[in-house]
Amino acid sequence: MFRSLCILAFASLFSLFGQSVDLGERNGNLLTRNYRTRTMPPVSMGDSPRVDKLMRAGRIYLSLHDAIALALENNLDIESARVNPRLSDTNLYRAQAGQLLRNVSNNINQGPSSASLGVLSGASSLGSTGGSSSVSGTGGVLSGLNVQLAGSAIPNLDPVAFGFWQFSHITSPQTSSFVTGTNFLVTQFQSGNFGIQQGFLTGTTATLGMVNTLGLRQNAPQNDFNPSTSANLSLQITQNLLQGFGLAVNGRAIRVAKNQRHVSDLAFQQQVITTVKSVVDLYWDLVSFNDTLKVKQQTFELDRSLYEDNRRRAELGALAEIDIIQTEAEMKSAQQDVITAEAQVEQQEMILKSVITRSGLDNLAVATARIVPTDNVNTPAVEPVLPLQDLVAEAFGSRLEIEQNQINLENSKISMLGTKNALLPTLQAFVNLQNNGQSGQVNDIPIAVTVNGQTTYITRTPGSVNPYFLGGYGTALGQIFGRNFPNYTAGLQLSIPLRNRAAQADLMTDELNYRQSQIQDKQLRNGIKLNVINAAVGLRQARAAYDTSVQARKLQEQTLAGERRKYELGASTILSVLIVQRDTTTREIAEVQALNQYVRARTAYQQVLGHILKEYEVDLPDAVSGVVKREPDLIPVDVRK
Repeated sequence: MFRSLCILAFASLFSLFGQSVDLGERNGNLLTRNYRTRTMPPVSMGDSPRVDKLMRAGRIYLSLHDAIALALENNLDIESARVNPRLSDTNLYRAQAGQLLRNVSNNINQGPSSASLGVLSGASSLGSTGGSSSVSGTGGVLSGLNVQLAGSAIPNLDPVAFGFWQFSHITSPQTSSFVTGTNFLVTQFQSGNFGIQQGFLTGTTATLGMVNTLGLRQNAPQNDFNPSTSANLSLQITQNLLQGFGLAVNGRAIRVAKNQRHVSDLAFQQQVITTVKSVVDLYWDLVSFNDTLKVKQQTFELDRSLYEDNRRRAELGALAEIDIIQTEAEMKSAQQDVITAEAQVEQQEMILKSVITRSGLDNLAVATARIVPTDNVNTPAVEPVLPLQDLVAEAFGSRLEIEQNQINLENSKISMLGTKNALLPTLQAFVNLQNNGQSGQVNDIPIAVTVNGQTTYITRTPGSVNPYFLGGYGTALGQIFGRNFPNYTAGLQLSIPLRNRAAQADLMTDELNYRQSQIQDKQLRNGIKLNVINAAVGLRQARAAYDTSVQARKLQEQTLAGERRKYELGASTILSVLIVQRDTTTREIAEVQALNQYVRARTAYQQVLGHILKEYEVDLPDAVSGVVKREPDLIPVDVRK
């Protein structure tokens, strides 16, 4: 029976060695690889070949799809988010060993903002980082901290082999020589203990160990055997019956770690969504800045043409000197606007390049290359109108934050399993099975025998001791596995905390945290509803504002044409022409800005509904791998020269 239990225990101990998580290449052979570092794949800081494919003669001809593809391949925020699932894998690996979880930071970086005209002279014109938001896994953002799940302790699930060896020389004065035959007992021996211990998710702990005392030699004549060898093999099994009992309670850290792994996947998707939206906004802002620059360049050309015409007319005496001063002042103002707009475009290009490249700004060719956007905004004739309840339902089905909140609620319930279990008293059942063995050589120290006042010394012979114990270590092992000297122990151990305030406080804390999580989930859903409504209203208003700006620009252009005609006929003044032309420029820029606001509102609307990846044909496996299979868009023929 004992032999079968030992074999079963060893089989159970080694059965968990196969539970592993793929964490990279393992070094060493079967015996040493668990004690060597794993090789983690290095991070490449080079840009993907797509950048070179899009460059022609110092210019990067960039479509929106290519900008998104470059971000998926090169953006460092996405590359950093790719690490988090692997960090969660290591957390799961720890949980499978019965160890404490570690925090995994799932922060979402919002990316830089566009260049602003108000800060062109400062370094901040390159855009702010936009801050970051946190996606909760186990709470907190410090990845080096351990997270102790409240409640009953989780057993160590990794087998632990232990060993001990020592040499001892001990001299002990004796008050009586009756037992040992000497007044000072000198003992010399070697001891070696070894074994293996394993904890199980059921709340069971098994320890199989062997204790050996080798070459025990004493100066005691009363010993039958000297030197002697003793050993015992024991199997001890302890089972929690109340606190710490059950797979659900002891496996809660593994379930939390698996949930955290899923949260990291969702956080990666959210980082991709955030980065894609950032790239879309930056790209259309660059298009808008370029359009604004074109308007200001056209205005400058018109002002310069008007100035030159008026100067020739003034030379002929047809105009007063003040008219020349007015047109020249207007021309210089327009020229300053062009310079400012050019600076804004260049800075916007640098911001966009910082998002779609890893080390492009270190590459002189990329850093100095000008970006030429090849896409223009397409506005549908009519904006689709969907019922609000359908939009909200669609957002609830697509938004990752809702799924993340549900995972947090589940983690709170899992945590309460441990704190509820910790309310129970500690009751353990234990069984200890032990086999003993003893062997040695006949003691060659003579025994002093006093008869009628005369002392004689008698030396033992092999026939004077039990021959069953004569032998070496093999004799002792034979007795152990032959179960000649067995010990059996079984019992219960009970510990009852009389007030149990700490466990009750932990459970109340977890219940209150769960209530807060429910409130936060409701707040999130209410916020999504509000965002959907605002995004729909914002898109509708932005489209109406854009349509109005188009009509206003057309009417203003007609006004300018009429005013210039009146001026040519002598029915208007140069000041009136300059004022109308200035208003026309304002209307044109307002149209560009209204179009930009419309595009931003549309992008925000797509993000609120959770459609942005689908809208821009982003393949999530491509984002995970960092290699986009889609080929770059063809460079337009008229710019290949």
